[in-house]
Amino acid sequence: MRKIKCDDEVIILAGKDKGKRGKVRQVRDDGRLLVTGINMVKRHTKPNPNLGVQGGIVEKESAIDASNVAIFNPETNKADRVSIKIDGDTKTRVFKSSGAAIDA
Repeated sequence: MRKIKCDDEVIILAGKDKGKRGKVRQVRDDGRLLVTGINMVKRHTKPNPNLGVQGGIVEKESAIDASNVAIFNPETNKADRVSIKIDGDTKTRVFKSSGAAIDA
């Protein structure tokens, strides 16, 4: 079970976007995340008239390592860690600080 999943709100702990918040759009297998509006890079693209792609400089999101983000706890308005609570055969993600379940 992954500790950070898609549609979780995360806060950035390190890098040029430190302190910003965003939603996780994608979790990749190599432990990197795509977060909305975070780690924006400029991509120079060639025009392709067959596909209708216009050339120029496009700004897009780049992946950020999962170790540089923490889940955002709306109760405390701070970054928090995730614990996995096991009840019988069901696993639920909970915040470490409060023990409240994460709605995901």
